[in-house]
Amino acid sequence: MIPWLDSQLIFPDPSRALQEPNGLLAAGGDLTTPRLLAAYRQGIFPWFSPGDPILWWSPDPRMVLIPSEINISRSLRKTIRHKSFDIRFNTVFEEVIRACAAPRYGQSGTWIVEDMIAAYCRLHQEGHAHSVECWAQGQLVGGLYGVAVGRMFFGESMFSRATDASKLALVALAQALHAQGFHMIDCQMYTDHLASMGARPMQRADFLLRLKEAVQLPTPYDLWCDAFELRV
Repeated sequence: MIPWLDSQLIFPDPSRALQEPNGLLAAGGDLTTPRLLAAYRQGIFPWFSPGDPILWWSPDPRMVLIPSEINISRSLRKTIRHKSFDIRFNTVFEEVIRACAAPRYGQSGTWIVEDMIAAYCRLHQEGHAHSVECWAQGQLVGGLYGVAVGRMFFGESMFSRATDASKLALVALAQALHAQGFHMIDCQMYTDHLASMGARPMQRADFLLRLKEAVQLPTPYDLWCDAFELRV
């Protein structure tokens, strides 16, 4: 039986999360900015299907990417040198999150429901949520979005409409965050795609220890520029 959240911004200890399904911690509550920021500061994120209550998660292990450990393959380096894509930050946040919400091949639905879109657009308007966008010939072809708290970035979702587009967005994010001393990019769950880019599992106890230090640092707001130059 998982706890049902009340009106207070108090979450259970993440160590009490279920093992099956991995990391399910609590249900209920809301998606207000204070609650979302309180959750992220404790390594907790919302994830639920249409028609379900809001579910809160803290999986173990946690997939993370250390910004300095981003892996740029030989083919991706070639793509970067060709300069056929432009990288921008925060110019069309809502368009990015809606692109991430679009059903993927072989899927009939999405977990990024309208309430989630509205909540993260509010976070963006208040300076907490950010988008990384990959453009080609004036068209948005890939990107990602997430939340920055302190020197910690919590990745939420990415999409791609062109080969390598989401990979370029992740490289740009890692390079920008590394330059500003961010500790980690939280990738939440394991995927082969993320592993190929240098992300790795981290035990929850280690993740929470590093997270506690990172979220107490001041958040730099000047790194989210309109244009970003990838480096190889």
